[in-house]
Amino acid sequence: MSVSLHPKPFDPWTLVATHQAGVAAGRFGATAVFVGTMRDFNEGDDVRAMTLEHYPGMTEKHLEAIVAQARERWTLEDCLIAHRVGAIEPGEPIVVTAVWSAHRREAFEACRFLMEELKHRAPFWKREALADGGTRWVEKNTEG
Repeated sequence: MSVSLHPKPFDPWTLVATHQAGVAAGRFGATAVFVGTMRDFNEGDDVRAMTLEHYPGMTEKHLEAIVAQARERWTLEDCLIAHRVGAIEPGEPIVVTAVWSAHRREAFEACRFLMEELKHRAPFWKREALADGGTRWVEKNTEG
């Protein structure tokens, strides 16, 4: 299992490939990956940038608990969550979740579970910089 927070841009595909190199070869037949990228719009407004705040230590513990719950529900070989924090620009990856399992159903279901639980439970706060010069805190996440 790997949970990490990144204050600078990252390449999600490199993180997945690097992590997969450490997963026991032959133990998995399926890998499910989700990559979330910052949009340049939200709630009908143009968005120029976003700042993603968190509580160091607490946020990682929440993410680790979500992974532990997934591992209790499904038979998984490994999981990965990498998430941006700090200043983010449109087009930059914000999050990657990946799951390795013997079978595709478990990989798909667990990967979606990680992402949905992360969006609803992990302590992150988003402040958007709007094209009109204003800023606002995002009060709710968009539906999956």
